[in-house]
Amino acid sequence: MRLKNVPGARETIDASAFTIPEPEVWKGRWQEVFGRQAPLHIEIGMGKGQFLTALAAEHPDINYIGIEKFSSVLVRAVQKQNELELPNLRLIRMDADSITDVFASGEVDRIYLNFSDPWPKERHAKRRLTSVEFLRRYENILAKDGHVEFKTDNQPLFEFSLEAAEEAGWKLLAVTRDLHHDTALNKGNIMTEYEERFSAQGNPICKMILCQA
Repeated sequence: MRLKNVPGARETIDASAFTIPEPEVWKGRWQEVFGRQAPLHIEIGMGKGQFLTALAAEHPDINYIGIEKFSSVLVRAVQKQNELELPNLRLIRMDADSITDVFASGEVDRIYLNFSDPWPKERHAKRRLTSVEFLRRYENILAKDGHVEFKTDNQPLFEFSLEAAEEAGWKLLAVTRDLHHDTALNKGNIMTEYEERFSAQGNPICKMILCQA
């Protein structure tokens, strides 16, 4: 995917009080960043922040961290947070490969993966955020009863993710191939920018919730 360059994006991100420039420093100490003890939920590949911003506003009792590696995308989330100033939301510009350098064992209660890059070429399978390799990383940071929530409209990626979860020994708590027509799973669903676009095109949205067995 070719991303449009946004002049001044890096400067805007670095200047925000809601972005964390050296997240490794806070490994095991994220409660200090928020100044309170609360469950910690993170979104990997947060895009422009529509999903996580809405979630943080709805659940002030939970601490949220959004992770995005592209400055030209993250800057939109930063600008939105600069306006809203939600006290329970922080943002990080980083690659998900380094997630175990940023969060300590058992520190994260929930991980959201929304419309992640499918990396369609087989040689890039390990880069998919639901690959066995990434599930191993999540095992290192998730709390004992923590879980991962994954949404996508990409059917091949969803099938791959189901197989990866089984291979990694994870347990499926819920699965649907048509989220918006699943009364139980769609309750309280917050749509991302991509979800709105793809569902408007008639694409069914798949979702799974999984945890360590």
